[in-house]
Amino acid sequence: MLLRNATLAGTAANTPYGLMTQAAIWVEDGVIRWVGPDADVPREAANAPSEDTEGRLITPGLIDCHTHVVFGGHRAGEFEMRLNGATYEEVAKAGGGIVSTVTATRTASEETLLVDALKRVDALIAEGVCAIEIKSGYGLDVETELKVLRVARQIGQQRPVRVKTTFLGAHAVPPEYKGRSADYISEMCLPALEQAHQQGLVDAVDGFCERIAFTAEELEPVFERAKALGLPVKLHAEQLSNIGGTQLAAKYGALSADHVEYATEEDAKAMAGSGSVAVLLPGAFYTLKETQKPPVEAFRKHGVPMALATDCNPGSSPMTSLLLTMNMGCTFFGLTPQEAFLGVTSHAAQALGLTDCGALRPGLRADLAVWDIEHPAELAYRIGFNPLVRRIFGGAA
Repeated sequence: MLLRNATLAGTAANTPYGLMTQAAIWVEDGVIRWVGPDADVPREAANAPSEDTEGRLITPGLIDCHTHVVFGGHRAGEFEMRLNGATYEEVAKAGGGIVSTVTATRTASEETLLVDALKRVDALIAEGVCAIEIKSGYGLDVETELKVLRVARQIGQQRPVRVKTTFLGAHAVPPEYKGRSADYISEMCLPALEQAHQQGLVDAVDGFCERIAFTAEELEPVFERAKALGLPVKLHAEQLSNIGGTQLAAKYGALSADHVEYATEEDAKAMAGSGSVAVLLPGAFYTLKETQKPPVEAFRKHGVPMALATDCNPGSSPMTSLLLTMNMGCTFFGLTPQEAFLGVTSHAAQALGLTDCGALRPGLRADLAVWDIEHPAELAYRIGFNPLVRRIFGGAA
């Protein structure tokens, strides 16, 4: 296809947003073949079906680089508890939090998990999302962790969306291992990771480094095993306190460190040195009524790429809108609309280790979103409004 008379954002042009007006984009065999001024369309594109976009904005397909969309049940009761004054840690210690979702996920059938997850994924697709990351972590036993990852793989087969799976066996300590974190890692987490890798179910490995979860030292064996298996790592780090997670992530060259509200300038320097992306998750910040903001200025100062994601999960971020995430990133964390745009396109791709999407350049996948707006800043500016006209996935509308 040849899309003409368009405004493009995310091109290689040396302009804010990579903006190009009165432009065209030529797609062939699922790949972007050419991007440039409408007046300079190459002759080779002459036979492609042509469409006048009437000046609409075309961006790369959006990328949600941190989600937990496969889970059982819900946690509306805990939402009420927090509104009545309980903290996230108090909810967790009372038997709520991650462990309550683990119980519901263990008892849910694979079919039920898939049906429920598809509803959440469909909401993301409807906002122009073409790629999502899906984590395990609500099983905390071998079979359920594998079950969640199988469901994640099925989502990529049943919907036109690219799915990257992440093993998050080190998400919490289940009740049967209470007080025995190290035993849980050696007896359940590592064997589950091995099986997930053998079955082709895992693309990356994650952990939750926090006082209510695991220390950096406890997570090192997980990262060592991931390294031995040739799998990239990422980490939930510095969400509620600073216990060295970001430094651990940087040490292992993590794709990303996520949350990072309590990260310091030294952490930002370490991330810059390792090439890790800072994935900001304003949905959890909002839901938990947090006040500690991530060190955005330090990330800017040291050139750390910042991505944005929904963190869709049943407890701390029951959100399925990446557009709302962009607005929250600007409103709560002080990102510019341009940073928010990069955060759900090129920087989100980097956070998943993807090099063939996230921008409008020849040779990349033709994952595109066509919007009925004039400027990309409108994507972060509006609240509760979805201007998507059309989503093109791998060259197919």
